[in-house]
Amino acid sequence: MNAHEVLKTMRLTEKASKQSAELGQYTFEVFASANKHAIAQAVEETFKVTVRRVNVQNYRGKNKKSRQGRPSTTSNYKRRS
Repeated sequence: MNAHEVLKTMRLTEKASKQSAELGQYTFEVFASANKHAIAQAVEETFKVTVRRVNVQNYRGKNKKSRQGRPSTTSNYKRRS
């Protein structure tokens, strides 16, 4: 897998900024098919760093209601920190 097939975006939130400043941890949104080994390889290839550990969180899409009253959900996504 190429790096662009694994990494979607870098998450820039208040918590992610604090983690990067204090702990040296960075947060990315990745494709659902990516595993820990592929994520580590993509980050090493893209940023020329050594990855020690990968943590992955799977998020379920939230329930919504449309204007017509029909239920729907937002998309699921996977986050790596």
